[in-house]
Amino acid sequence: MELEFDGGGVRLAATLDLPVGPVRAGLVILHAAEAGHRSYFCYEHLARVLPGAGIAVLRFDRRPRVDGHDVPLADQAADAAAAIGVLRRQVGDAPVGLWGLSQGAWSAPLAAALRPDLVAFLVLVSSSGVSPAAQMRYGTAEQLRRNGYGDVDLTELGRVRATMEAYLRGDLDRATAQAAVDRAAERPWFPLVYLPRELPDEPGTWRDMDFDPVPVFARVTCPVLLFYGTTDAWVPIDASVAAWRRATAGAATPPTVCRLDGCDHYPTLHEGEDLDSISPQYEATVLSWLDALLPAGQRTGSGTA
Repeated sequence: MELEFDGGGVRLAATLDLPVGPVRAGLVILHAAEAGHRSYFCYEHLARVLPGAGIAVLRFDRRPRVDGHDVPLADQAADAAAAIGVLRRQVGDAPVGLWGLSQGAWSAPLAAALRPDLVAFLVLVSSSGVSPAAQMRYGTAEQLRRNGYGDVDLTELGRVRATMEAYLRGDLDRATAQAAVDRAAERPWFPLVYLPRELPDEPGTWRDMDFDPVPVFARVTCPVLLFYGTTDAWVPIDASVAAWRRATAGAATPPTVCRLDGCDHYPTLHEGEDLDSISPQYEATVLSWLDALLPAGQRTGSGTA
């Protein structure tokens, strides 16, 4: 079913896949930073697999970036709440959860923390327990390590990222920061580290760079399933799991953590980028965890989106 809904003044195109029989639950998908279209294969995989288990899946196109800047996490969380409202009209009183990948694994817990009345469960892939800035420091350093660069290059990368961050926070002038980027651009590793060749004219463009997810995790009251690829090059896995454990230490049900053998940042084998590369371990765990969590089935709701 093709739909549109209002995401805070922006019309967002969506696709809804419904079970043939009773609806046990609904799931709204939230996006990775570089995968904002609803046709992305990781999202399509869920739409193919979950309806057979009685779970409706709503995929939607993330709102457009403004002037090339990331969509703020607060806006992504608000869009998630709006999408849940759309799905709710199709699934009646069935529980509705959020699935988030990478950046979406920040916005999904934020939505659950802000609207616990709406979000019944979370399934998160590569959920970073550190800020976006810290995650990028970790991930870009890991790119250098995996490509054979040593301590001298890692130290220089650390300095230039710290300089860029200081400018974006408004703590350093642009000329000084741009000069540091210019020097780094001469290094052979520069294409690996996701630094802008030209800094923005004004600071403050990376609004969520210092977003701290731990207080958000602490406000999540619903069941949580966490996936991490064992060779993830972008998320500090142990630190992220520890952040979730620390934040939810008093929770009645601690998060379930699944480490995916043979997977990196996405739930695919050998860093594949198609449906055939989806990890069987990931698929089986999603299905078994949801099957244990959800009611056996209930009647489908009525109404139109």
